[in-house]
Amino acid sequence: MWMLIAFYCSVEMQRNPALRDNPVAVCGRQSDRHGIVLTANYIAKPWGVKTGQCVWEAKQRCPELIILPPDYSEYLYFNHIMRGIFNEFTYQVEPFGLDEAWCDVSGSLGLFGSSMTIAKEISDRIKRELGITVSIGVANNKIFAKLGSDFRKPDAITRIEEDNWKEIVYPLPVEDLLYVGPATSRKLRSACINTIGRLAECPEDFLARRLGEMGLVLSTFAKGLDTTPVLKTDHIRGIKSVGNSATTPRDMVCDDDVRIMLFLLAESVAARLRELSTRCMVVEISVRDTDLHYFTRQQKLLAPTYSSAEIAEAAFKIFKRNYHWDKPLRSIGIRGTELVDADEYLQLSLYEDARKRDRWERIDKAMDQLRLRYGYLAIQRAIVQTDPELARVNPSTHTIHPVGYFST
Repeated sequence: MWMLIAFYCSVEMQRNPALRDNPVAVCGRQSDRHGIVLTANYIAKPWGVKTGQCVWEAKQRCPELIILPPDYSEYLYFNHIMRGIFNEFTYQVEPFGLDEAWCDVSGSLGLFGSSMTIAKEISDRIKRELGITVSIGVANNKIFAKLGSDFRKPDAITRIEEDNWKEIVYPLPVEDLLYVGPATSRKLRSACINTIGRLAECPEDFLARRLGEMGLVLSTFAKGLDTTPVLKTDHIRGIKSVGNSATTPRDMVCDDDVRIMLFLLAESVAARLRELSTRCMVVEISVRDTDLHYFTRQQKLLAPTYSSAEIAEAAFKIFKRNYHWDKPLRSIGIRGTELVDADEYLQLSLYEDARKRDRWERIDKAMDQLRLRYGYLAIQRAIVQTDPELARVNPSTHTIHPVGYFST
């Protein structure tokens, strides 16, 4: 089964019951240019307020909309209690972000009754103990369980199983399927694939030509053939990459702006690599312009590193090769991938590069100790201070994002 909640708004309305009869949205701070809707309650949604929408657009659609900033510490507290409830029924609980989770209760049916009985009990307990409601989908695979949770809201349980799945799933718009985003939706609809049923009946070779490997994955999803297991609660995913990104307080308009941001982000990525005792073999950048067009590029390094200077310089070279300032930039990110153990033996170079890398890595470790004792802003690179507005971005603080389905 899959649990889904308009979670942030539900928590806010539970804390302040006066909000319950009003349209409410939890949004990022506009002053930091993170002004998008993170979630909206069910009163706001009929007005056209939806996740990912700009705050100004949401206010245009719903002038009475009450906008609240996110309180992640409170959301984590509620999440912790809910996870405790899930764990009483099964040890297979796989989170999908802070507000959603899959639960495999197939091994608990002999103890607690049918899957519908368990879903009802979980729903009642969350309502009774936390004062919020959940929508639950009950199905024999993860994809249809998620579709069921979206099918009726709020406070509903939808069963999608062998006897009724085509009746419920096939008429749904293709966008309801997990990982059919705007770009994929446009490609499918241009081929007259408007519903999940049409996608399921479409020849796989056609989907492969249109969407590549992802076309075959979506075909499997639409046919209800997904066999991905729900991970155990104590399962720890192997970390395959470390990254960070930021939306800047103002648009980046030149190479100097980008260089500042890359050094800021590279420091946080390199520090995390050192915490994990790993080095990266590949540096990847992601760039989004003011029209929200987005691309990623990567480059393999000559040797693994957790030097922030080396990661930043590699990222800047990638950027220079691939972007020519057609438009200003709104956000940028860095990721280190192909991680290797930091204690692995390395083939040393006879040239200056190896000695230079070693010096920079020792400097980075010294900075780690200073920041641990005196705070992140205790020491900064001189290049960062050339622009006080960009310098106030603190990459050591992170917003909570969902875990990707394919990371399993």
